[in-house]
Amino acid sequence: MSKFPKTVLCAAVSVALGAGPSVAEQLGLGRPATEAEVAAWDLDVRPDGTGLPPGQGSVAEGEELFSANCAVCHGEFAEGVGNWPELAGGEDTLADADPVKTVGSYWPYLSTAWDYVHRSMPFGSAQTLTHDETYAIVAYILYSNFLVDDDFVLSHENFLEVEMPNADGFIVDDRAETEYPQWRTEPCMTDCKDSVEITMRAAVLDVTPQDAVARINREIAANAAGAAKSPEAEAPAETPTEAPVEVAMVAADPALVAAGETVFKKCKACHQVGDSAKNRVGPVLNGIVGSEAGLVDGFRYSKPLMDMAENGLVWDAENLRAFLAKPKEFMPRTKMSFAGLRSDEDLDAIIAYLSTYE
Repeated sequence: MSKFPKTVLCAAVSVALGAGPSVAEQLGLGRPATEAEVAAWDLDVRPDGTGLPPGQGSVAEGEELFSANCAVCHGEFAEGVGNWPELAGGEDTLADADPVKTVGSYWPYLSTAWDYVHRSMPFGSAQTLTHDETYAIVAYILYSNFLVDDDFVLSHENFLEVEMPNADGFIVDDRAETEYPQWRTEPCMTDCKDSVEITMRAAVLDVTPQDAVARINREIAANAAGAAKSPEAEAPAETPTEAPVEVAMVAADPALVAAGETVFKKCKACHQVGDSAKNRVGPVLNGIVGSEAGLVDGFRYSKPLMDMAENGLVWDAENLRAFLAKPKEFMPRTKMSFAGLRSDEDLDAIIAYLSTYE
């Protein structure tokens, strides 16, 4: 026997069949569904905003809600944890062999994000969020994708004003006209191609960490060999500037660099380094040590950072230490919500590690 009351079951069947009073009477399925029962199932929100309930939520409110309800799976910065999906980043990756499909890079309609969060999230506690909480969480996701500013408030009134980057990235499904006829012919069973070639192999190229110690040791050996052969090796050394001193310290202590590589795992969700590095939620960090702030091509920095950059901020060791220790204290309203590194050892190590990437 069904665990559901007969009246509810009949109402559900009636809704599924689109039964009006006459149809219900003919089939003997019970009474028609009431407007309230239909409304309970009619939860979808359409691209034009139809179905959106009244409400609003700010980025600041969303950050707290996201941290409490979503971060365990999607990361504090919406960068994804383990196999759970990323919700931010992925700009300009849709043409890559391994595209990163996020709310910012892929989803064409904001209504899809709102509807999914409201209907299915948090995982295991679906439909526990209020309308205002849903607006706030979606506002924070938009902020994590650099689509709105940190003081933005999302509501049913300004919902359609948010421009999604991939709004024009979808086409009408015309497979019935263009492809179905090809599938409905007699299938080829033998000698269908002159030759079969492997054109692509599945591969994940970013899971093996670089061997920083071995690389630094090679650099030390190469530098030492070059210094021994150089006729200038015995010339009086000029007074070194701050940056070369730091680089020399890094090269002299590969263990510190290796420790920094471990610390950098806390940053990898948002930042990349190395020859194949790309901007993600945060910018590429190649050459960050000693560079002026806000110079990475193609990355959209927050207003607080650009204000400090215009005032001459340079990421020297002192400023990096201060920022990485207490990001929000060093740069109020920074987009980077990472709490900071607490130990001097971790700060020394991460700066040493970053110094190896020019």
